[in-house]
Amino acid sequence: MPFENRIYNFAPGPATLPEEVLQTASKDILLWQGIGAGVMEISHRSSAFMNCYQEALQNLIDLMKIPPNYKVLFLQGGGIGQNAAIPMNLMGLAKAGPQADFVVSGVWTQKSIAEAAKYGQVRVAATSKEEHFYCVPKRDSWDLSPDSAYVHICENETVGGVEFSSTPDVGGVPLVADISSNILSREIDVSRYGVLFAGAQKNIGPAGVTIVIVRDDLIGHALPITPTIWDWKIQAANDSMINTPATFAIYMAGEVFKWLKKEGGVAQMEKMSAQKSQLLYSVLDQSSLYEPRVHKDSRSRMNVTFYLRDESLFDRFLKESSEAGMIGLKGHKSVGGMRASLYNAMPLAGVECLAQFMREFERRA
Repeated sequence: MPFENRIYNFAPGPATLPEEVLQTASKDILLWQGIGAGVMEISHRSSAFMNCYQEALQNLIDLMKIPPNYKVLFLQGGGIGQNAAIPMNLMGLAKAGPQADFVVSGVWTQKSIAEAAKYGQVRVAATSKEEHFYCVPKRDSWDLSPDSAYVHICENETVGGVEFSSTPDVGGVPLVADISSNILSREIDVSRYGVLFAGAQKNIGPAGVTIVIVRDDLIGHALPITPTIWDWKIQAANDSMINTPATFAIYMAGEVFKWLKKEGGVAQMEKMSAQKSQLLYSVLDQSSLYEPRVHKDSRSRMNVTFYLRDESLFDRFLKESSEAGMIGLKGHKSVGGMRASLYNAMPLAGVECLAQFMREFERRA
Protein backbone atom coordinates (compact mmCIF):
# COMPACT_ATOMS: atom_id res chain seq x y z
CA MET A 1 0.00 0.00 0.00
CA PRO A 2 1.18 3.58 -0.64
CA PHE A 3 2.55 5.46 2.34
CA GLU A 4 0.14 7.93 3.89
CA ASN A 5 0.80 11.67 3.87
CA ARG A 6 3.61 11.50 1.29
CA ILE A 7 4.03 14.68 -0.72
CA TYR A 8 5.47 15.19 -4.19
CA ASN A 9 9.14 15.98 -3.68
CA PHE A 10 10.66 18.02 -6.53
CA ALA A 11 13.99 18.53 -4.74
CA PRO A 12 17.17 18.28 -6.86
CA GLY A 13 18.96 15.86 -4.56
CA PRO A 14 18.73 14.06 -2.28
CA ALA A 15 15.61 13.40 -4.24
CA THR A 16 12.44 11.37 -4.30
CA LEU A 17 12.71 7.58 -4.38
CA PRO A 18 10.26 4.94 -5.65
CA GLU A 19 7.73 4.12 -2.93
CA GLU A 20 8.04 0.43 -3.75
CA VAL A 21 11.76 0.57 -3.01
CA LEU A 22 11.20 2.48 0.23
CA GLN A 23 8.68 -0.09 1.41
CA THR A 24 11.13 -2.92 0.77
CA ALA A 25 13.94 -1.04 2.49
CA SER A 26 11.79 -0.27 5.52
CA LYS A 27 11.61 -4.00 6.18
CA ASP A 28 15.20 -4.81 5.27
CA ILE A 29 16.55 -2.15 7.64
CA LEU A 30 15.33 -4.29 10.53
CA LEU A 31 15.58 -7.84 9.15
CA TRP A 32 17.34 -8.68 5.90
CA GLN A 33 17.33 -12.01 4.03
CA GLY A 34 16.43 -13.97 7.16
CA ILE A 35 19.81 -13.19 8.72
CA GLY A 36 18.28 -11.79 11.89
CA ALA A 37 19.90 -8.37 11.41
CA GLY A 38 19.31 -5.32 9.24
CA VAL A 39 20.98 -4.57 5.92
CA MET A 40 22.96 -1.67 7.44
CA GLU A 41 24.42 -3.96 10.09
CA ILE A 42 25.94 -6.61 7.81
CA SER A 43 29.65 -6.75 6.97
CA HIS A 44 30.61 -5.68 3.48
CA ARG A 45 32.73 -8.84 3.36
CA SER A 46 29.81 -11.15 4.10
CA SER A 47 28.42 -13.42 1.40
CA ALA A 48 25.01 -11.77 1.76
CA PHE A 49 26.31 -8.32 0.99
CA MET A 50 28.69 -9.50 -1.75
CA ASN A 51 25.73 -11.15 -3.48
CA CYS A 52 23.82 -7.87 -3.15
CA TYR A 53 26.79 -5.95 -4.58
CA GLN A 54 27.26 -8.30 -7.52
CA GLU A 55 23.54 -8.22 -8.35
CA ALA A 56 23.50 -4.42 -8.27
CA LEU A 57 26.60 -4.30 -10.46
CA GLN A 58 25.15 -6.69 -13.05
CA ASN A 59 21.79 -4.94 -13.15
CA LEU A 60 23.48 -1.60 -13.83
CA ILE A 61 25.54 -3.20 -16.60
CA ASP A 62 22.35 -4.61 -18.09
CA LEU A 63 20.40 -1.35 -17.82
CA MET A 64 23.12 0.76 -19.43
CA LYS A 65 24.43 -1.94 -21.78
CA ILE A 66 27.95 -1.32 -20.47
CA PRO A 67 30.55 -3.05 -22.70
CA PRO A 68 32.90 -5.65 -21.17
CA ASN A 69 35.96 -3.41 -21.61
CA TYR A 70 34.68 -1.02 -18.92
CA LYS A 71 34.99 -1.21 -15.15
CA VAL A 72 32.16 -0.10 -12.88
CA LEU A 73 33.20 1.29 -9.50
CA PHE A 74 30.95 2.08 -6.53
CA LEU A 75 32.91 4.79 -4.74
CA GLN A 76 32.34 7.60 -2.24
CA GLY A 77 32.90 11.35 -2.27
CA GLY A 78 30.25 12.37 -4.78
CA GLY A 79 30.84 14.39 -7.92
CA ILE A 80 33.15 16.74 -6.03
CA GLY A 81 35.38 13.79 -5.19
CA GLN A 82 35.52 12.68 -8.81
CA ASN A 83 36.36 16.22 -9.87
CA ALA A 84 39.68 15.51 -8.14
CA ALA A 85 39.95 11.82 -8.97
CA ILE A 86 39.49 12.31 -12.71
CA PRO A 87 42.44 14.66 -13.30
CA MET A 88 44.60 12.63 -10.91
CA ASN A 89 43.85 9.47 -12.90
CA LEU A 90 43.85 10.94 -16.42
CA MET A 91 46.06 14.03 -16.61
CA GLY A 92 49.08 11.78 -17.01
CA LEU A 93 47.76 10.71 -20.43
CA ALA A 94 48.31 14.16 -21.96
CA LYS A 95 50.95 14.21 -24.68
CA ALA A 96 52.67 17.45 -23.69
CA GLY A 97 52.18 17.72 -19.94
CA PRO A 98 49.03 17.44 -17.82
CA GLN A 99 46.18 19.19 -19.61
CA ALA A 100 42.44 18.78 -20.16
CA ASP A 101 39.66 20.51 -22.10
CA PHE A 102 36.40 21.65 -20.49
CA VAL A 103 33.09 22.61 -22.07
CA VAL A 104 31.52 24.94 -19.54
CA SER A 105 27.72 24.93 -19.48
CA GLY A 106 27.06 25.93 -15.88
CA VAL A 107 27.92 25.70 -12.21
CA TRP A 108 29.12 22.12 -12.13
CA THR A 109 31.64 22.38 -14.94
CA GLN A 110 32.96 25.53 -13.28
CA LYS A 111 33.50 23.51 -10.09
CA SER A 112 35.20 20.75 -12.12
CA ILE A 113 37.62 23.26 -13.65
CA ALA A 114 38.51 24.74 -10.27
CA GLU A 115 39.44 21.30 -8.94
CA ALA A 116 41.26 20.05 -12.05
CA ALA A 117 43.42 23.19 -12.13
CA LYS A 118 45.21 21.85 -9.04
CA TYR A 119 46.63 18.95 -11.06
CA GLY A 120 47.32 20.37 -14.50
CA GLN A 121 46.42 22.95 -17.10
CA VAL A 122 42.74 23.46 -17.84
CA ARG A 123 41.55 24.75 -21.19
CA VAL A 124 38.10 26.26 -21.60
CA ALA A 125 37.31 24.76 -24.98
CA ALA A 126 33.88 26.41 -25.01
CA THR A 127 31.57 28.24 -22.64
CA SER A 128 28.04 29.62 -22.60
CA LYS A 129 28.83 32.11 -19.83
CA GLU A 130 27.99 35.08 -22.06
CA GLU A 131 24.55 33.51 -22.56
CA HIS A 132 24.16 33.30 -18.76
CA PHE A 133 24.45 29.51 -19.05
CA TYR A 134 21.00 29.28 -20.61
CA CYS A 135 22.28 26.89 -23.28
CA VAL A 136 24.89 24.29 -24.16
CA PRO A 137 27.78 25.78 -26.17
CA LYS A 138 27.29 25.06 -29.87
CA ARG A 139 29.53 22.22 -31.01
CA ASP A 140 31.08 24.28 -33.84
CA SER A 141 32.37 26.77 -31.22
CA TRP A 142 34.48 24.19 -29.37
CA ASP A 143 38.24 24.65 -29.53
CA LEU A 144 39.53 21.19 -28.61
CA SER A 145 43.21 20.34 -28.33
CA PRO A 146 44.57 16.97 -29.53
CA ASP A 147 47.18 17.31 -26.79
CA SER A 148 44.63 17.19 -23.99
CA ALA A 149 44.18 14.09 -21.86
CA TYR A 150 40.39 14.29 -22.01
CA VAL A 151 37.36 16.47 -22.68
CA HIS A 152 35.09 17.09 -19.68
CA ILE A 153 31.38 17.91 -19.93
CA CYS A 154 28.44 17.94 -17.52
CA GLU A 155 25.58 16.38 -19.47
CA ASN A 156 22.90 17.90 -17.27
CA GLU A 157 23.51 21.04 -15.25
CA THR A 158 21.23 20.63 -12.24
CA VAL A 159 21.40 24.29 -11.17
CA GLY A 160 20.61 25.95 -14.49
CA GLY A 161 18.43 23.27 -16.04
CA VAL A 162 20.60 22.82 -19.13
CA GLU A 163 21.13 19.42 -20.78
CA PHE A 164 23.07 18.08 -23.76
CA SER A 165 20.55 16.65 -26.22
CA SER A 166 23.02 14.06 -27.52
CA THR A 167 26.55 12.74 -27.03
CA PRO A 168 29.06 15.14 -28.61
CA ASP A 169 31.78 13.91 -30.95
CA VAL A 170 35.21 14.82 -29.54
CA GLY A 171 37.38 12.78 -31.87
CA GLY A 172 40.02 10.48 -30.42
CA VAL A 173 40.36 12.22 -27.05
CA PRO A 174 38.46 10.45 -24.23
CA LEU A 175 35.14 12.06 -23.34
CA VAL A 176 34.49 12.40 -19.60
CA ALA A 177 30.90 13.13 -18.61
CA ASP A 178 29.22 13.98 -15.34
CA ILE A 179 25.83 12.29 -15.61
CA SER A 180 24.84 12.63 -11.96
CA SER A 181 21.41 14.06 -12.70
CA ASN A 182 20.40 12.26 -15.89
CA ILE A 183 21.90 8.79 -15.47
CA LEU A 184 19.45 6.03 -16.46
CA SER A 185 16.98 8.58 -17.84
CA ARG A 186 17.84 7.97 -21.49
CA GLU A 187 19.70 5.40 -23.51
CA ILE A 188 23.31 6.24 -24.34
CA ASP A 189 26.14 4.49 -26.15
CA VAL A 190 28.64 3.99 -23.33
CA SER A 191 31.37 3.10 -25.81
CA ARG A 192 31.49 6.75 -26.92
CA TYR A 193 32.75 7.79 -23.49
CA GLY A 194 36.03 7.29 -21.70
CA VAL A 195 34.58 7.94 -18.25
CA LEU A 196 31.07 8.42 -16.89
CA PHE A 197 30.39 9.33 -13.28
CA ALA A 198 27.32 10.02 -11.19
CA GLY A 199 26.40 10.65 -7.59
CA ALA A 200 23.47 8.43 -6.70
CA GLN A 201 21.40 10.97 -4.80
CA LYS A 202 19.39 12.26 -7.75
CA ASN A 203 18.29 9.42 -10.01
CA ILE A 204 19.39 6.28 -8.18
CA GLY A 205 19.21 6.32 -4.40
CA PRO A 206 20.30 8.05 -1.20
CA ALA A 207 23.51 10.04 -0.97
CA GLY A 208 26.64 8.04 -0.23
CA VAL A 209 27.70 6.13 -3.33
CA THR A 210 29.20 7.49 -6.55
CA ILE A 211 29.16 5.38 -9.70
CA VAL A 212 32.21 5.58 -11.95
CA ILE A 213 32.26 3.80 -15.31
CA VAL A 214 35.74 3.84 -16.84
CA ARG A 215 37.22 2.25 -19.95
CA ASP A 216 39.93 -0.30 -19.20
CA ASP A 217 42.70 1.49 -21.09
CA LEU A 218 42.19 4.61 -18.94
CA ILE A 219 42.96 2.74 -15.74
CA GLY A 220 46.50 2.59 -14.37
CA HIS A 221 47.74 6.09 -15.20
CA ALA A 222 47.26 7.79 -11.83
CA LEU A 223 49.62 10.61 -10.89
CA PRO A 224 52.05 9.70 -8.07
CA ILE A 225 50.22 12.07 -5.71
CA THR A 226 46.91 10.21 -6.12
CA PRO A 227 45.55 8.98 -2.78
CA THR A 228 44.86 5.25 -2.66
CA ILE A 229 41.13 5.83 -2.31
CA TRP A 230 41.02 7.76 -5.60
CA ASP A 231 43.21 5.37 -7.61
CA TRP A 232 40.86 3.61 -10.03
CA LYS A 233 43.29 0.76 -10.62
CA ILE A 234 43.43 -0.13 -6.93
CA GLN A 235 39.67 0.27 -6.52
CA ALA A 236 38.93 -1.88 -9.58
CA ALA A 237 41.21 -4.64 -8.28
CA ASN A 238 39.39 -4.65 -4.93
CA ASP A 239 35.71 -4.50 -5.93
CA SER A 240 35.61 -0.84 -4.82
CA MET A 241 36.26 -2.00 -1.26
CA ILE A 242 39.69 -0.87 -0.19
CA ASN A 243 37.79 0.76 2.65
CA THR A 244 34.31 0.04 3.98
CA PRO A 245 31.95 1.02 1.15
CA ALA A 246 28.63 2.80 1.52
CA THR A 247 26.80 -0.49 2.02
CA PHE A 248 23.29 0.88 2.53
CA ALA A 249 23.59 3.24 -0.43
CA ILE A 250 24.76 0.35 -2.63
CA TYR A 251 21.89 -1.82 -1.39
CA MET A 252 19.41 0.97 -2.18
CA ALA A 253 20.91 1.53 -5.61
CA GLY A 254 20.51 -2.18 -6.28
CA GLU A 255 16.85 -2.04 -5.28
CA VAL A 256 16.30 0.91 -7.61
CA PHE A 257 18.00 -0.97 -10.45
CA LYS A 258 15.59 -3.86 -9.91
CA TRP A 259 12.68 -1.44 -9.89
CA LEU A 260 13.89 0.15 -13.13
CA LYS A 261 14.12 -3.21 -14.87
CA LYS A 262 10.62 -4.09 -13.73
CA GLU A 263 9.28 -0.75 -14.95
CA GLY A 264 10.64 -1.25 -18.46
CA GLY A 265 14.27 -0.20 -18.19
CA VAL A 266 15.99 2.90 -19.50
CA ALA A 267 13.90 3.03 -22.68
CA GLN A 268 10.73 3.45 -20.61
CA MET A 269 12.39 6.04 -18.37
CA GLU A 270 13.39 8.02 -21.46
CA LYS A 271 9.82 7.96 -22.71
CA MET A 272 8.46 9.06 -19.34
CA SER A 273 11.05 11.82 -18.84
CA ALA A 274 10.09 13.32 -22.19
CA GLN A 275 6.41 13.18 -21.28
CA LYS A 276 6.88 14.69 -17.82
CA SER A 277 9.17 17.52 -18.88
CA GLN A 278 7.08 18.42 -21.92
CA LEU A 279 4.03 18.71 -19.69
CA LEU A 280 5.72 21.43 -17.64
CA TYR A 281 7.36 23.17 -20.58
CA SER A 282 3.98 23.42 -22.31
CA VAL A 283 2.65 25.28 -19.26
CA LEU A 284 5.66 27.60 -19.26
CA ASP A 285 5.51 28.32 -22.99
CA GLN A 286 1.82 29.28 -22.81
CA SER A 287 2.20 31.47 -19.74
CA SER A 288 2.43 35.21 -19.24
CA LEU A 289 3.51 34.78 -15.59
CA TYR A 290 6.22 32.13 -15.79
CA GLU A 291 9.46 32.77 -17.64
CA PRO A 292 11.57 29.84 -18.89
CA ARG A 293 15.00 31.19 -19.76
CA VAL A 294 16.85 28.10 -20.99
CA HIS A 295 17.03 27.88 -24.78
CA LYS A 296 14.59 25.32 -26.14
CA ASP A 297 17.31 23.18 -27.70
CA SER A 298 19.14 22.95 -24.35
CA ARG A 299 16.25 22.39 -21.97
CA SER A 300 16.77 19.75 -19.30
CA ARG A 301 14.32 16.91 -18.94
CA MET A 302 15.45 16.40 -15.35
CA ASN A 303 15.50 19.93 -13.89
CA VAL A 304 12.92 22.35 -15.25
CA THR A 305 13.89 25.89 -14.24
CA PHE A 306 11.72 28.99 -14.52
CA TYR A 307 11.15 32.43 -13.02
CA LEU A 308 8.12 34.51 -12.07
CA ARG A 309 7.83 37.72 -14.07
CA ASP A 310 6.25 39.24 -10.97
CA GLU A 311 8.90 38.47 -8.35
CA SER A 312 6.64 39.64 -5.53
CA LEU A 313 4.73 36.37 -5.97
CA PHE A 314 7.81 34.20 -5.26
CA ASP A 315 7.16 33.45 -1.58
CA ARG A 316 3.45 33.02 -2.17
CA PHE A 317 4.12 30.45 -4.90
CA LEU A 318 6.36 28.40 -2.62
CA LYS A 319 3.95 28.64 0.32
CA GLU A 320 0.87 27.65 -1.65
CA SER A 321 2.62 24.86 -3.56
CA SER A 322 3.82 23.43 -0.25
CA GLU A 323 0.30 23.60 1.15
CA ALA A 324 -0.86 21.75 -1.96
CA GLY A 325 1.56 18.89 -1.23
CA MET A 326 4.59 19.82 -3.32
CA ILE A 327 8.03 20.70 -1.94
CA GLY A 328 11.55 21.35 -3.23
CA LEU A 329 10.58 23.89 -5.89
CA LYS A 330 12.86 26.73 -4.81
CA GLY A 331 15.68 27.34 -7.29
CA HIS A 332 19.36 27.14 -6.39
CA LYS A 333 20.52 30.08 -4.27
CA SER A 334 23.05 31.12 -6.92
CA VAL A 335 20.44 31.67 -9.66
CA GLY A 336 17.12 32.08 -7.85
CA GLY A 337 13.79 31.32 -9.47
CA MET A 338 12.06 27.96 -9.37
CA ARG A 339 13.21 24.46 -10.23
CA ALA A 340 11.19 21.26 -10.56
CA SER A 341 13.33 18.12 -10.61
CA LEU A 342 11.69 15.31 -12.56
CA TYR A 343 13.89 12.31 -11.88
CA ASN A 344 12.87 8.77 -12.73
CA ALA A 345 11.10 8.19 -9.42
CA MET A 346 8.87 11.25 -9.81
CA PRO A 347 5.49 9.85 -10.92
CA LEU A 348 3.59 11.41 -13.79
CA ALA A 349 0.79 12.17 -11.32
CA GLY A 350 3.14 14.48 -9.41
CA VAL A 351 3.98 16.47 -12.54
CA GLU A 352 0.33 16.66 -13.49
CA CYS A 353 -0.42 18.01 -10.01
CA LEU A 354 2.27 20.67 -10.37
CA ALA A 355 1.12 21.66 -13.87
CA GLN A 356 -2.46 22.05 -12.61
CA PHE A 357 -1.30 24.09 -9.63
CA MET A 358 0.78 26.39 -11.85
CA ARG A 359 -2.14 27.08 -14.16
CA GLU A 360 -4.44 27.77 -11.24
CA PHE A 361 -1.87 29.96 -9.48
CA GLU A 362 -1.45 32.05 -12.61
CA ARG A 363 -5.22 32.41 -12.96
CA ARG A 364 -5.46 33.74 -9.41
CA ALA A 365 -2.31 35.89 -9.48
